[in-house]
Amino acid sequence: MSEPFYITTAISYPNGRPHIGHAYEAIAADAIARFHRLNGRDVRLITGTDEHGLKMVQTARSAGVETIKLADEMSSYFIEMCHKLNIRHDGFRRTSEAAHHEASKALWRAMEANGDLYLDRYEGWYSVRDEAFYAEDEIETGEGGEKLSPQGTPVEWTAEETWFFKLSKYQDKLLKLYEDHPEFIAPESRRNEVLRFVESGLRDLSVSRTSFDWGVPVPGSPGHVMYVWVDALTTYMTGVGYPDEKGMFAKYWPADIHLIGKDIVRFHAVYWPAFLMSAGLPLPKQVFGHGFLLNRGEKMSKSVGNVVDPMELAERFGVDQLRYFLLADVVFGKDGTYSADAIVTKTNADLANNFGNLAQRSLSMIAKNCDGKVPPRGVATEAEQQLLKQLDDCFAEVTAAMTGGSLKIDHALDVIRERLSATNSYFADQAPWALRKTDPARADSVLYHTAEAIRKLAIMLRWAIPESCDRMLDLLAQSPDARDFEHLAVPIAAGLELPQPQGIFPRLELLTEEGA
Repeated sequence: MSEPFYITTAISYPNGRPHIGHAYEAIAADAIARFHRLNGRDVRLITGTDEHGLKMVQTARSAGVETIKLADEMSSYFIEMCHKLNIRHDGFRRTSEAAHHEASKALWRAMEANGDLYLDRYEGWYSVRDEAFYAEDEIETGEGGEKLSPQGTPVEWTAEETWFFKLSKYQDKLLKLYEDHPEFIAPESRRNEVLRFVESGLRDLSVSRTSFDWGVPVPGSPGHVMYVWVDALTTYMTGVGYPDEKGMFAKYWPADIHLIGKDIVRFHAVYWPAFLMSAGLPLPKQVFGHGFLLNRGEKMSKSVGNVVDPMELAERFGVDQLRYFLLADVVFGKDGTYSADAIVTKTNADLANNFGNLAQRSLSMIAKNCDGKVPPRGVATEAEQQLLKQLDDCFAEVTAAMTGGSLKIDHALDVIRERLSATNSYFADQAPWALRKTDPARADSVLYHTAEAIRKLAIMLRWAIPESCDRMLDLLAQSPDARDFEHLAVPIAAGLELPQPQGIFPRLELLTEEGA
């Protein structure tokens, strides 16, 4: 049986339509999941929407609609985003679902049974936008004396009866977790931030609200609903069948990776493992906090008018072109920037000019000179031996980048890009169009090895740009069940009849007003 691999995105807050940051996270998680599927793992990818909390109530009230109606509408946009961006998830979970309520209550009862919940009164600062509580020493003063959270969001003074979780009890246990498993938080910069926060001292955490009723009811405590992060984090276990600890849960839990934005690392790397320790449940293996996406170097803001709909970008440039740019151009784990001209420049260079041009030229020669069939392999010279060895080395380096403790998606794609360039150089140096006149057998061998290199590279890239690579493999007449990594070692068959070559990566053009 293949080894399970479980990855989740953050459970997105749907008080508005998805933005480019949501798309980036979904694409990255999908790429990681697809890589492991191609590598023979039994993969489960879960995403969804976190529909509870005061922010949803206030947004719905402002729009004059019921909160559940807002949740239904906005969640439909996130589901549509996954479909349009070719996100192959195994479940889209909504926190308003009855099964999720039961899972959240089960976790609550487990924490309560461990003596980690008590009723008291909370007075302190709360950010509705972050759905987070902040201590006095974390509050900053903005323009006009406005109180702000460390994230720069407005906070308000809140006072209400609440259940508390004994977070302070888990300070030493969390520090030991970080020490024993340095890979638990990645990249390193996020780990250091969490360490400083926990080492500064943990206060018990308010985990219920009484000022509104849109949430999971607290078992046995009328009038209380769970703090939104308690039930949101539980979604990761709902996605594998919790509270049933057999079946899917036993197979996939603990999660291999929670892929999240850097602004919510504290919830995932401090509160979440503490909740699970309290409930006696296994901890996830890694929390990876990716960076933000900036529009031409500026943070996205409705007031600035630079918020971009990822669906519009996908429609304009192509789904795989958008996927490739975000995965290849952004250093994974750090902030990245995007713009129309950057997308066009990157994808034209790497996909249209490099990959697409190589395939079009070589396959057109096979169609014209070899009756549309893969030519004989012939005798591999040193040039072919080096080409194939470097492709094997490339796959080893890609695997190391995608399976190490610190994910390096951009590096994996850069290594593949280098091999595409090297294959182009091989094709140009060997010049099969000239060899055709003097040594037809040698020309056939060059075309064979070029086709084989394209096949290998298309398989290696399938996790990042699946639709385009499948179209490329169609041009090489590769069956759908011969496209995973284990088939990298099975050479393309000589004599295989190929379909008529077609362009896979059209060159993109900028509109005049989009120029750099």
